[in-house]
Amino acid sequence: MSVESVPTDMMPAAFLGHGNPMNALESNRYTAAWAAFGRAVPRPRAILVVSAHWYTNATAVTSMTRPRTIHDFYGFPQDLFDVEYPAPGDPEIADLVVDVVKPTWVGHDVDSWGIDHGTWSVLVHAFPDASIPVLQLSLNAFKEPEKHLDLGRKLAELRKHGVLIISSGNVVHNLRAVDMSKPDTGFDWARRFDDSARELLIDDPSRILTLDGHGDFTKAVPTPDHYLPLLYLAGLADTTPLDVLVEGYAAGSLSMTCYSLGLDPAKVAEVAAAGSVGNAGGPGDAAAGLPSSFPALDSNI
Repeated sequence: MSVESVPTDMMPAAFLGHGNPMNALESNRYTAAWAAFGRAVPRPRAILVVSAHWYTNATAVTSMTRPRTIHDFYGFPQDLFDVEYPAPGDPEIADLVVDVVKPTWVGHDVDSWGIDHGTWSVLVHAFPDASIPVLQLSLNAFKEPEKHLDLGRKLAELRKHGVLIISSGNVVHNLRAVDMSKPDTGFDWARRFDDSARELLIDDPSRILTLDGHGDFTKAVPTPDHYLPLLYLAGLADTTPLDVLVEGYAAGSLSMTCYSLGLDPAKVAEVAAAGSVGNAGGPGDAAAGLPSSFPALDSNI
């Protein structure tokens, strides 16, 4: 499929701070924002997700017709392992992804991955009927941040073809610092970094790479996997300011802040106020808490 075929209006895009996967089962102000976002955007031709949880040694796009639901965590209740998100894939859109980013190489993954919890934990709220094709793009662990930002810029062409691009991670994600006594507040260092990121992203997202010089960067971003998805939305936006979709914290060391691109915030607010987002939580509701048996290891959520 060529990039000249079937153009549509420019599709919005978003970065969703997914927090822990228990949000898939709960209703709170973050899941309400994801639901409102899903109802506010035009119906996508397909959804491409850059998830923190497909952090691997190559750049690839899922190309199977029926991606499996992956439960890539441990120490959580059985109800979470029972969640299925049976969205179809779309090999033609996978071909389009490969085409638009050339000469950057992206491989076709036909059987190794699927839809991980960084994707389905937000899509069960944003697009609960699972009828829209979903693809994932991996995070290449061997690429420098500049390469991820540049790949985000190249993916912008997909927005002209009805593809909704969502990056899913957390601006601040330090599992070893989680504090269960702080369900909806952040440590001072987490708030400082999150605030600086917000000030930059609502002004000029193209400057995002300067955040690695922030005094709290090392503590806020001890591993790159949950932070790198943000670079993809920044690349898509380039110098266009982002809008805050919802903001807040969980367990002291997780930022739940979400951003949107190309979507009028007033439209999202209108959808939410109309009560068309289902059994959503109120504005004071905290993100889902972690089970008491949860092992706070970097590889888990």
